[in-house]
Amino acid sequence: MLRIAVIFGTRPEAIKMAPVVKALRAYSELEVDVITTGQHQEMLQQVLDTFHIDVQYAFSVMQAGQSLPTLLAKILQCMDGFFQKQAVDMVLVHGDTATALGTALAAFFHKIPVGHVEAGLRTASIQLPFPEEANRRLIDVITNLYFAPTEAAAANLTAQGVDPAQVFVTGNTVIDALLAVIDDDYIFQTPSLRALDPQLPVAVATVHRRENWGAPLESICASLVQATAELPLQLVVCMHKNPAVQDVIRRHLDGRERVILMDAPPYREFANLMRRSHFVITDSGGLQEEAPALDKPVLVLRTSTERPEGLAAGTLKLVGTAPEQILAGIRSLVEDRELYQRMADAPNPYGDGRAAERIAEILWNSLSKWGDDHGNTPR
Repeated sequence: MLRIAVIFGTRPEAIKMAPVVKALRAYSELEVDVITTGQHQEMLQQVLDTFHIDVQYAFSVMQAGQSLPTLLAKILQCMDGFFQKQAVDMVLVHGDTATALGTALAAFFHKIPVGHVEAGLRTASIQLPFPEEANRRLIDVITNLYFAPTEAAAANLTAQGVDPAQVFVTGNTVIDALLAVIDDDYIFQTPSLRALDPQLPVAVATVHRRENWGAPLESICASLVQATAELPLQLVVCMHKNPAVQDVIRRHLDGRERVILMDAPPYREFANLMRRSHFVITDSGGLQEEAPALDKPVLVLRTSTERPEGLAAGTLKLVGTAPEQILAGIRSLVEDRELYQRMADAPNPYGDGRAAERIAEILWNSLSKWGDDHGNTPR
Protein backbone atom coordinates (compact mmCIF):
# COMPACT_ATOMS: atom_id res chain seq x y z
CA MET A 1 0.00 0.00 0.00
CA LEU A 2 1.35 3.40 -1.02
CA ARG A 3 0.50 6.47 1.07
CA ILE A 4 -0.11 9.95 -0.34
CA ALA A 5 -0.54 12.99 1.88
CA VAL A 6 -2.69 15.76 0.38
CA ILE A 7 -2.27 19.07 2.21
CA PHE A 8 -4.20 22.32 1.98
CA GLY A 9 -5.15 25.15 4.31
CA THR A 10 -7.35 27.64 2.45
CA ARG A 11 -10.74 27.54 0.75
CA PRO A 12 -9.36 27.91 -2.82
CA GLU A 13 -6.87 25.09 -2.19
CA ALA A 14 -9.63 22.86 -0.84
CA ILE A 15 -11.86 23.53 -3.86
CA LYS A 16 -9.08 22.66 -6.28
CA MET A 17 -7.81 19.63 -4.35
CA ALA A 18 -11.20 18.04 -3.57
CA PRO A 19 -11.48 16.47 -7.06
CA VAL A 20 -7.91 15.18 -6.75
CA VAL A 21 -8.66 13.52 -3.39
CA LYS A 22 -11.70 11.81 -4.87
CA ALA A 23 -9.79 10.66 -7.94
CA LEU A 24 -6.92 9.27 -5.85
CA ARG A 25 -9.27 7.44 -3.51
CA ALA A 26 -10.65 5.53 -6.50
CA TYR A 27 -7.34 3.59 -6.46
CA SER A 28 -7.68 0.85 -3.85
CA GLU A 29 -3.88 0.48 -3.71
CA LEU A 30 -3.45 4.05 -2.48
CA GLU A 31 -3.90 5.28 1.09
CA VAL A 32 -4.80 8.97 0.92
CA ASP A 33 -4.44 11.17 4.01
CA VAL A 34 -6.00 14.63 3.87
CA ILE A 35 -4.25 17.17 6.11
CA THR A 36 -5.41 20.72 6.73
CA THR A 37 -3.45 23.53 8.35
CA GLY A 38 -6.53 25.66 8.98
CA GLN A 39 -5.34 28.90 7.38
CA HIS A 40 -9.02 29.74 6.72
CA GLN A 41 -10.76 27.12 8.85
CA GLU A 42 -14.40 28.27 8.66
CA MET A 43 -14.25 28.88 4.91
CA LEU A 44 -12.33 25.64 4.47
CA GLN A 45 -15.00 23.60 6.26
CA GLN A 46 -17.67 24.79 3.82
CA VAL A 47 -15.74 23.20 0.97
CA LEU A 48 -15.05 19.96 2.84
CA ASP A 49 -18.76 19.62 3.55
CA THR A 50 -19.72 20.39 -0.06
CA PHE A 51 -17.45 17.71 -1.50
CA HIS A 52 -17.80 15.26 1.41
CA ILE A 53 -14.06 15.17 2.07
CA ASP A 54 -13.02 13.70 5.41
CA VAL A 55 -9.84 14.98 7.05
CA GLN A 56 -7.38 12.64 8.77
CA TYR A 57 -5.17 15.27 10.41
CA ALA A 58 -5.97 18.92 11.18
CA PHE A 59 -3.71 21.67 12.49
CA SER A 60 -4.65 25.17 13.57
CA VAL A 61 -1.99 27.67 12.54
CA MET A 62 -3.96 30.89 12.44
CA GLN A 63 -3.63 33.69 14.96
CA ALA A 64 -4.96 37.22 14.61
CA GLY A 65 -2.38 39.68 13.35
CA GLN A 66 0.48 37.22 12.92
CA SER A 67 3.21 37.94 10.39
CA LEU A 68 3.87 35.91 7.27
CA PRO A 69 7.17 34.55 8.70
CA THR A 70 5.37 33.44 11.86
CA LEU A 71 2.66 31.69 9.84
CA LEU A 72 5.20 29.92 7.64
CA ALA A 73 7.23 28.84 10.67
CA LYS A 74 4.13 27.32 12.30
CA ILE A 75 3.23 25.39 9.16
CA LEU A 76 6.79 24.14 8.75
CA GLN A 77 6.89 23.02 12.38
CA CYS A 78 3.52 21.25 12.17
CA MET A 79 4.43 19.37 9.01
CA ASP A 80 7.89 18.49 10.32
CA GLY A 81 6.26 16.87 13.33
CA PHE A 82 3.79 15.02 11.13
CA PHE A 83 6.47 13.62 8.82
CA GLN A 84 8.51 12.46 11.83
CA LYS A 85 5.58 10.30 12.94
CA GLN A 86 4.00 9.25 9.64
CA ALA A 87 5.70 7.46 6.73
CA VAL A 88 4.56 9.01 3.46
CA ASP A 89 5.46 8.09 -0.12
CA MET A 90 4.37 11.33 -1.79
CA VAL A 91 3.22 14.75 -0.65
CA LEU A 92 0.78 16.68 -2.80
CA VAL A 93 0.51 20.46 -2.43
CA HIS A 94 -1.40 23.06 -4.39
CA GLY A 95 -0.64 26.46 -5.79
CA ASP A 96 1.11 29.25 -3.95
CA THR A 97 -0.03 29.51 -0.33
CA ALA A 98 2.02 29.50 2.86
CA THR A 99 0.63 26.01 3.49
CA ALA A 100 1.96 24.78 0.15
CA LEU A 101 5.41 26.31 0.66
CA GLY A 102 5.80 25.22 4.29
CA THR A 103 4.67 21.68 3.50
CA ALA A 104 6.93 21.36 0.46
CA LEU A 105 9.93 22.51 2.52
CA ALA A 106 9.16 20.06 5.32
CA ALA A 107 8.76 17.22 2.83
CA PHE A 108 12.06 18.17 1.17
CA PHE A 109 13.85 18.08 4.53
CA HIS A 110 12.43 14.58 5.10
CA LYS A 111 13.38 13.48 1.56
CA ILE A 112 9.76 12.85 0.60
CA PRO A 113 8.86 13.49 -3.08
CA VAL A 114 6.60 16.49 -3.71
CA GLY A 115 3.89 16.77 -6.34
CA HIS A 116 2.80 20.32 -7.15
CA VAL A 117 -0.71 20.80 -8.50
CA GLU A 118 -1.12 24.05 -10.50
CA ALA A 119 2.62 24.30 -11.05
CA GLY A 120 4.34 26.73 -13.38
CA LEU A 121 2.20 29.85 -13.04
CA ARG A 122 4.34 32.98 -13.33
CA THR A 123 4.21 36.76 -13.52
CA ALA A 124 7.04 39.02 -14.59
CA SER A 125 7.78 40.20 -11.03
CA ILE A 126 8.50 38.14 -7.93
CA GLN A 127 6.67 40.87 -5.97
CA LEU A 128 3.35 40.46 -7.83
CA PRO A 129 1.24 38.96 -6.47
CA PHE A 130 2.84 39.19 -3.04
CA PRO A 131 3.81 36.78 -1.53
CA GLU A 132 2.25 34.17 -3.82
CA GLU A 133 4.63 34.62 -6.75
CA ALA A 134 7.67 33.94 -4.57
CA ASN A 135 5.92 31.00 -2.90
CA ARG A 136 5.21 29.15 -6.13
CA ARG A 137 8.68 29.80 -7.55
CA LEU A 138 10.26 28.39 -4.38
CA ILE A 139 7.97 25.34 -4.37
CA ASP A 140 8.91 24.53 -7.95
CA VAL A 141 12.60 24.40 -7.05
CA ILE A 142 12.03 21.34 -4.81
CA THR A 143 9.14 19.62 -6.63
CA ASN A 144 9.43 16.15 -8.17
CA LEU A 145 6.23 15.97 -10.23
CA TYR A 146 4.77 19.11 -11.78
CA PHE A 147 1.09 19.22 -12.73
CA ALA A 148 0.82 22.26 -14.99
CA PRO A 149 -2.67 23.51 -15.87
CA THR A 150 -1.68 24.76 -19.35
CA GLU A 151 1.02 24.44 -21.99
CA ALA A 152 2.21 27.95 -21.11
CA ALA A 153 2.67 26.98 -17.46
CA ALA A 154 4.60 23.88 -18.54
CA ALA A 155 6.81 26.05 -20.76
CA ASN A 156 7.59 28.29 -17.78
CA LEU A 157 8.87 25.25 -15.89
CA THR A 158 11.06 23.86 -18.66
CA ALA A 159 12.42 27.37 -19.28
CA GLN A 160 13.70 27.43 -15.69
CA GLY A 161 15.45 24.10 -16.20
CA VAL A 162 12.89 21.52 -15.05
CA ASP A 163 13.22 18.15 -16.79
CA PRO A 164 10.30 17.92 -19.27
CA ALA A 165 9.78 14.30 -18.20
CA GLN A 166 8.67 15.59 -14.78
CA VAL A 167 6.10 18.03 -16.21
CA PHE A 168 2.53 17.04 -17.08
CA VAL A 169 -0.14 19.29 -18.60
CA THR A 170 -3.41 18.29 -16.97
CA GLY A 171 -5.79 21.24 -17.12
CA ASN A 172 -6.84 22.96 -13.91
CA THR A 173 -8.69 20.98 -11.26
CA VAL A 174 -10.83 24.02 -10.41
CA ILE A 175 -12.83 23.30 -13.58
CA ASP A 176 -13.50 19.77 -12.28
CA ALA A 177 -14.78 21.22 -9.00
CA LEU A 178 -16.87 23.88 -10.70
CA LEU A 179 -18.64 21.51 -13.06
CA ALA A 180 -19.44 19.19 -10.15
CA VAL A 181 -21.56 21.82 -8.34
CA ILE A 182 -23.31 23.70 -11.18
CA ASP A 183 -27.03 22.96 -11.23
CA ASP A 184 -29.62 24.30 -13.70
CA ASP A 185 -32.31 24.01 -11.04
CA TYR A 186 -30.30 25.43 -8.16
CA ILE A 187 -32.23 27.61 -5.70
CA PHE A 188 -30.21 30.20 -3.80
CA GLN A 189 -30.07 29.70 -0.05
CA THR A 190 -29.41 33.40 0.59
CA PRO A 191 -32.66 35.46 0.57
CA SER A 192 -31.01 38.55 -0.90
CA LEU A 193 -29.78 36.52 -3.88
CA ARG A 194 -33.26 35.17 -4.50
CA ALA A 195 -34.45 38.80 -4.59
CA LEU A 196 -32.07 39.92 -7.37
CA ASP A 197 -33.84 41.78 -10.19
CA PRO A 198 -33.77 39.55 -13.31
CA GLN A 199 -34.05 42.66 -15.51
CA LEU A 200 -30.70 44.13 -14.41
CA PRO A 201 -27.22 42.70 -15.04
CA VAL A 202 -25.43 41.30 -11.99
CA ALA A 203 -21.71 41.74 -11.34
CA VAL A 204 -20.05 39.51 -8.75
CA ALA A 205 -17.03 41.06 -7.03
CA THR A 206 -14.35 39.60 -4.78
CA VAL A 207 -11.21 41.30 -3.49
CA HIS A 208 -8.78 39.94 -0.92
CA ARG A 209 -5.20 39.95 -2.24
CA ARG A 210 -2.67 41.22 0.28
CA GLU A 211 -1.10 43.44 -2.39
CA ASN A 212 -4.45 45.30 -2.63
CA TRP A 213 -4.80 46.01 1.09
CA GLY A 214 -4.80 49.66 2.10
CA ALA A 215 -4.96 52.38 -0.57
CA PRO A 216 -5.67 50.03 -3.53
CA LEU A 217 -8.68 48.52 -1.72
CA GLU A 218 -9.99 52.00 -0.90
CA SER A 219 -9.65 52.87 -4.59
CA ILE A 220 -11.40 49.69 -5.72
CA CYS A 221 -14.32 50.27 -3.37
CA ALA A 222 -14.68 53.89 -4.50
CA SER A 223 -14.92 52.74 -8.11
CA LEU A 224 -17.60 50.16 -7.25
CA VAL A 225 -19.63 52.86 -5.49
CA GLN A 226 -19.41 55.06 -8.57
CA ALA A 227 -20.32 52.20 -10.92
CA THR A 228 -23.50 51.31 -9.04
CA ALA A 229 -24.47 54.98 -8.84
CA GLU A 230 -24.03 55.62 -12.57
CA LEU A 231 -24.93 52.33 -14.25
CA PRO A 232 -27.99 50.01 -14.34
CA LEU A 233 -26.16 47.32 -12.41
CA GLN A 234 -26.59 45.06 -9.40
CA LEU A 235 -23.42 44.29 -7.46
CA VAL A 236 -22.87 41.29 -5.20
CA VAL A 237 -19.68 41.56 -3.15
CA CYS A 238 -18.58 38.27 -1.59
CA MET A 239 -16.24 39.24 1.23
CA HIS A 240 -13.21 37.47 2.61
CA LYS A 241 -13.30 36.92 6.38
CA ASN A 242 -10.22 39.06 7.03
CA PRO A 243 -11.22 42.22 8.95
CA ALA A 244 -8.59 44.22 7.04
CA VAL A 245 -10.70 43.58 3.94
CA GLN A 246 -14.23 43.57 5.35
CA ASP A 247 -13.91 46.81 7.31
CA VAL A 248 -12.97 48.80 4.23
CA ILE A 249 -15.62 47.21 2.00
CA ARG A 250 -18.39 47.78 4.55
CA ARG A 251 -17.38 51.40 5.12
CA HIS A 252 -17.72 52.17 1.41
CA LEU A 253 -20.54 49.90 0.23
CA ASP A 254 -22.80 48.94 3.14
CA GLY A 255 -26.33 50.25 2.59
CA ARG A 256 -25.75 51.29 -1.02
CA GLU A 257 -28.65 50.82 -3.43
CA ARG A 258 -28.41 47.69 -5.61
CA VAL A 259 -25.41 46.41 -3.62
CA ILE A 260 -25.43 43.14 -1.69
CA LEU A 261 -22.61 42.53 0.79
CA MET A 262 -22.19 38.99 2.05
CA ASP A 263 -19.58 36.79 3.63
CA ALA A 264 -18.11 34.37 1.12
CA PRO A 265 -20.96 31.86 0.66
CA PRO A 266 -20.58 28.08 0.43
CA TYR A 267 -18.94 27.05 -2.81
CA ARG A 268 -22.07 25.60 -4.41
CA GLU A 269 -23.94 28.84 -3.74
CA PHE A 270 -21.08 30.95 -5.07
CA ALA A 271 -20.57 28.86 -8.22
CA ASN A 272 -24.24 29.07 -9.14
CA LEU A 273 -24.27 32.80 -8.37
CA MET A 274 -21.34 33.22 -10.75
CA ARG A 275 -23.18 31.24 -13.42
CA ARG A 276 -26.19 33.56 -13.20
CA SER A 277 -24.10 36.73 -13.14
CA HIS A 278 -23.30 38.98 -16.09
CA PHE A 279 -19.59 39.31 -15.33
CA VAL A 280 -17.01 39.01 -12.53
CA ILE A 281 -14.76 41.65 -10.94
CA THR A 282 -11.92 40.13 -8.93
CA ASP A 283 -8.30 40.04 -7.84
CA SER A 284 -8.55 36.27 -7.29
CA GLY A 285 -6.49 33.82 -9.30
CA GLY A 286 -8.97 30.94 -9.40
CA LEU A 287 -11.89 33.05 -10.59
CA GLN A 288 -9.87 34.00 -13.66
CA GLU A 289 -10.23 30.32 -14.61
CA GLU A 290 -13.70 29.51 -13.26
CA ALA A 291 -15.64 32.42 -14.75
CA PRO A 292 -14.49 31.75 -18.35
CA ALA A 293 -15.65 28.14 -17.95
CA LEU A 294 -19.12 29.63 -17.39
CA ASP A 295 -18.78 32.11 -20.28
CA LYS A 296 -18.43 35.09 -17.94
CA PRO A 297 -16.04 37.96 -18.73
CA VAL A 298 -13.60 38.85 -15.96
CA LEU A 299 -12.25 42.26 -14.96
CA VAL A 300 -9.01 41.60 -13.05
CA LEU A 301 -8.21 44.08 -10.26
CA ARG A 302 -4.47 43.72 -10.75
CA THR A 303 -1.78 45.12 -13.02
CA SER A 304 -0.43 41.69 -13.98
CA THR A 305 -1.62 38.11 -13.98
CA GLU A 306 -0.04 34.68 -13.82
CA ARG A 307 -2.84 33.47 -16.10
CA PRO A 308 -1.91 35.08 -19.45
CA GLU A 309 -3.86 32.41 -21.32
CA GLY A 310 -7.06 34.21 -20.33
CA LEU A 311 -5.73 37.51 -21.65
CA ALA A 312 -4.71 35.87 -24.92
CA ALA A 313 -8.07 34.13 -25.28
CA GLY A 314 -9.93 37.35 -24.53
CA THR A 315 -11.80 36.16 -21.42
CA LEU A 316 -9.89 38.47 -19.05
CA LYS A 317 -9.15 42.18 -18.96
CA LEU A 318 -6.66 43.78 -16.57
CA VAL A 319 -8.12 46.95 -15.04
CA GLY A 320 -5.71 47.51 -12.12
CA THR A 321 -6.89 49.43 -9.07
CA ALA A 322 -7.32 52.99 -10.39
CA PRO A 323 -10.99 54.06 -10.21
CA GLU A 324 -11.13 55.45 -13.73
CA GLN A 325 -9.83 52.17 -15.24
CA ILE A 326 -12.15 49.99 -13.17
CA LEU A 327 -15.17 52.16 -13.95
CA ALA A 328 -14.33 52.17 -17.66
CA GLY A 329 -14.06 48.36 -17.63
CA ILE A 330 -17.40 47.94 -15.87
CA ARG A 331 -19.10 50.49 -18.13
CA SER A 332 -17.87 48.73 -21.26
CA LEU A 333 -19.30 45.38 -20.16
CA VAL A 334 -22.65 46.95 -19.24
CA GLU A 335 -23.04 49.18 -22.31
CA ASP A 336 -21.02 47.54 -25.14
CA ARG A 337 -22.93 44.39 -26.09
CA GLU A 338 -20.50 43.45 -28.84
CA LEU A 339 -17.50 43.58 -26.48
CA TYR A 340 -19.37 41.68 -23.81
CA GLN A 341 -20.36 38.90 -26.22
CA ARG A 342 -16.84 38.67 -27.60
CA MET A 343 -15.40 38.13 -24.10
CA ALA A 344 -18.20 35.75 -23.10
CA ASP A 345 -17.77 33.64 -26.24
CA ALA A 346 -13.97 33.42 -25.99
CA PRO A 347 -12.76 29.83 -25.51
CA ASN A 348 -11.90 28.69 -21.99
CA PRO A 349 -8.19 27.78 -21.97
CA TYR A 350 -8.14 26.13 -18.54
CA GLY A 351 -9.39 22.59 -18.99
CA ASP A 352 -12.18 20.15 -19.67
CA GLY A 353 -13.07 18.93 -16.15
CA ARG A 354 -10.85 15.84 -16.20
CA ALA A 355 -7.66 17.25 -14.66
CA ALA A 356 -8.00 15.30 -11.40
CA GLU A 357 -8.32 12.00 -13.25
CA ARG A 358 -5.12 12.72 -15.15
CA ILE A 359 -3.23 13.70 -11.99
CA ALA A 360 -4.34 10.56 -10.16
CA GLU A 361 -3.30 8.33 -13.04
CA ILE A 362 0.09 10.01 -13.39
CA LEU A 363 0.71 9.74 -9.64
CA TRP A 364 -0.25 6.08 -9.55
CA ASN A 365 1.98 5.24 -12.52
CA SER A 366 4.89 7.24 -11.11
CA LEU A 367 4.62 5.79 -7.61
CA SER A 368 4.35 2.26 -8.98
CA LYS A 369 7.43 2.75 -11.15
CA TRP A 370 9.41 4.24 -8.27
CA GLY A 371 8.37 1.32 -6.11
CA ASP A 372 9.47 -1.19 -8.74
CA ASP A 373 12.79 0.58 -9.27
CA HIS A 374 13.62 0.89 -5.56
CA GLY A 375 12.20 -2.32 -4.16
CA ASN A 376 9.08 -0.98 -2.47
CA THR A 377 8.42 2.72 -2.12
CA PRO A 378 9.88 5.87 -3.73
CA ARG A 379 11.39 7.12 -0.46
